[in-house]
Amino acid sequence: MNAKIIPTRLQGIVNAPSSKSLSHRYLIAAALSDGVSVIRNVTDSKDISATVDAMTALGAEISKNGSELTVKGIFSCESRPVSADIDCCESGSTLRFIIPIAAALGTASTFRGRGKLPERPITPYVREFAGKDVTFDYNNTMPFSVSGRLSGGEYNLEGDISSQFITGLLFALPLCEEDSIIRLTSPLQSAPYVNMTIDVLQHFGIEIRELSLGDHPAFLIKGNQKYIASDAVVEGDYSQAAFYYVANAMGSVITVNNLNEDSIQGDKEIMNIIRSCGMAMNPFTVDVGDIPDLVPILTVLGSFTNGVSRIVNAARLRIKESDRLTAIADALNNIGGQVEAGEDSLTIYPIKHFTGGTVDACNDHRIVMAAAIAATRSLNPVTIIGCEAVNKSYPSFFDDFRSLGGEVIFSE
Repeated sequence: MNAKIIPTRLQGIVNAPSSKSLSHRYLIAAALSDGVSVIRNVTDSKDISATVDAMTALGAEISKNGSELTVKGIFSCESRPVSADIDCCESGSTLRFIIPIAAALGTASTFRGRGKLPERPITPYVREFAGKDVTFDYNNTMPFSVSGRLSGGEYNLEGDISSQFITGLLFALPLCEEDSIIRLTSPLQSAPYVNMTIDVLQHFGIEIRELSLGDHPAFLIKGNQKYIASDAVVEGDYSQAAFYYVANAMGSVITVNNLNEDSIQGDKEIMNIIRSCGMAMNPFTVDVGDIPDLVPILTVLGSFTNGVSRIVNAARLRIKESDRLTAIADALNNIGGQVEAGEDSLTIYPIKHFTGGTVDACNDHRIVMAAAIAATRSLNPVTIIGCEAVNKSYPSFFDDFRSLGGEVIFSE
């Protein structure tokens, strides 16, 4: 489906959707508990549905009433499946979080996916599980299968590939009999996501200790821990609110509700970046190692600074839903922007306005939303091909966009 955005500034009040990152984590922790938990304020999306279906396949019972999910944990159900077929759709979080969990439960599992997900690497798990009683039937794509029961011990992970591998192990290793240590062999990127995981685990009674065992962080995880059922309310998502805050920096007037001012979400950094630009729209250089999801909308923001802006340390974005560095550069250049994509960076040259045209969203939800916000400062309409990609994280985006005065014409 295509969306033709008629240029106009936005104005009004909008509720940020709930944090997708926190929703994944609360739902998984609840599903691993012995008891019943209620998770409130969950925004429905394809990624969250993938995690719900995955934990259901592993034995949890999850029912939905609007934005409230009631989760009967796996360890309070009478029996657990010995095998599971897990469709991760296009959710990298679901895939990388659930692989070690299925292994720790001893549930022989087949993992499926679509889009770019089969190309996204799981190499650290294949390597580290080799001596931990787990067998992979894996040929660098999907579907693949995992069997055996994960044992504890020492795990060595690169900290600069994806924090999702660390989170997956932090969820799984407390279920093992043995104590475990996760040692990082390179600097940790996306650290706020690991902190978020540890915070959620503590909420459900799991203790993780961070250690100093060298130049990089390490984590001690005691074995035989039990998840304790607990209710939770998911706070709003700063990575989604960022689109509206950048729209404001470009002339719109939007109030964003449903956000926690004391949030530990890394993407809250959008507030500081915009503040650093100031009324004069000063250029910025931002290391996005901890905030990769902000890159598309930061590229839009950089287009309206009064000098050359740069986004650096962004190589990992080449293996997202799209090659996100190339995708956002092409998208904005096609509508009059001036963006150069490097191997791990973006260089953004200032413009007075976008000129309009057509954007290929490359099946990437964040490219769709960034292009829609870019259109608010365009001389002519912007057509987004593949706008349905927003369903991955924010299905109501265009409803909210229209509620703020945005004009959207959909076509096949």
